[in-house]
Amino acid sequence: MKAQINQVSDTAFMAAAYRARETNHPNAIFHDPLAAKLAGDHGKMIIDNLPKQAFVGGWSVVIRTRIIDDFIQGAIAEGVDTVLNLGAGLDTRPYRMELPDSLRWIEVDYPHVIELKESRLAGETPRCRLERVRLDLADVDARQTLLDEVATRSGKVLVLTEAVTPYLSEEAVASLGEDLGARESIWYWVVDYFSPASYEYRRRSGMSKSMENAPFLFEPKDYLGFFLRIGWKPKETRYFAIEGERLRRPAPFPLITRLVMRILAFAASAERRREMKRYAGFVLFESADT
Repeated sequence: MKAQINQVSDTAFMAAAYRARETNHPNAIFHDPLAAKLAGDHGKMIIDNLPKQAFVGGWSVVIRTRIIDDFIQGAIAEGVDTVLNLGAGLDTRPYRMELPDSLRWIEVDYPHVIELKESRLAGETPRCRLERVRLDLADVDARQTLLDEVATRSGKVLVLTEAVTPYLSEEAVASLGEDLGARESIWYWVVDYFSPASYEYRRRSGMSKSMENAPFLFEPKDYLGFFLRIGWKPKETRYFAIEGERLRRPAPFPLITRLVMRILAFAASAERRREMKRYAGFVLFESADT
């Protein structure tokens, strides 16, 4: 039987499997030795059965991992003492990154995800003060109680929502963003970025079909304007295409696709060429009041 993505939680297995594959790459841009243990056969079967057009998704998981690693290291250098990972999935950063012993790292996810993770990582030692919380982010009262506790006990917090907001409605993202912004000690928020053009690409490439049980819901027409309205402005934005070039790991498009893209870029204006490289990435937000 083919393993499929039947719910949003399955995307955590998919991402872990891609991180495990990258770890075995001869020129790996990060090493995640626990990813294979977490992904298991289920994660491997998911990525093996995705359509061929989904290769960009695997590449983007690798690039986003490195982008977020860099954001976190930079934030710690600026005094962040707590990382709150909402929808943590099967992330292993507390185990694999070089982190201060004093750093407080809090992982939040559904109970079944936390239980699986604790079972498979039993005996492993994190490099910082790791806590796990079983919580459905859609439970607003429970979420606000958690944020109050974290904000009270922290000096400077970075909130990570890796591959979380795309699966939420605009209303849900706005609610979350307003809750985060209401706590003064929450300084930074790391969020997925997708341009309007990328929404259409997902539909045309067949990626939306393969993810129909875990569809992207968050597709604001004015991405930065949306976040500014709920109190957040970009501190730094990193785009997959540009980071891929910097890391000497460009997107693995087929040869014919690369040739067509070069022709289109040659004929395009400078602004259009910039837009072509900024279709997706991650944003490090800070309070608009900063």
